Amino acid sequence: MTVFSELFQAHSRDVYRFALFLSGDHDLAEDIVSETFIRVWHARDRLDLTTVKAYLLAIARNLFLDERRRAARRTALVDEHADPRPGPEQLASSRGELQAVLTELQALPEIDRAAVLLRAEEGLSYDEIGALLGLTPVAARVRVHRARTKLSRATGEAGPGKP
Repeated sequence: MTVFSELFQAHSRDVYRFALFLSGDHDLAEDIVSETFIRVWHARDRLDLTTVKAYLLAIARNLFLDERRRAARRTALVDEHADPRPGPEQLASSRGELQAVLTELQALPEIDRAAVLLRAEEGLSYDEIGALLGLTPVAARVRVHRARTKLSRATGEAGPGKP
């Protein structure tokens, strides 16, 4: 027992320094030192004290290489099959925003509401909207812009031209 204790006292710092230089990780270096001396303890019958330091460093290096191989096999789990549907929190938030927009939409004058819906839902050009509502294309553009600004305030978003 005293021979092993002397061996540990004499070489543990060198093995630690070697393991630290290999790994760059203090915790891993400590683990390697511990495991190195556990293996020496189990092989104490075959231990040649003339080459003990080289033997200890060889064990430490092999333990480090084993750890690198194990780390290379570990991969982070990627949740590739996540449910693309919105969660309950997002659904509740979306419902609240939708209700606010619908309320604000109903508060718009009918001509503004029609202009913004024709543009957003039907994808009509300002010329077509103007022709349908009896407005000039510029007036149709202004009405759509103002309606969008009011609706964006309902959801708390910055409207066009807002910071």
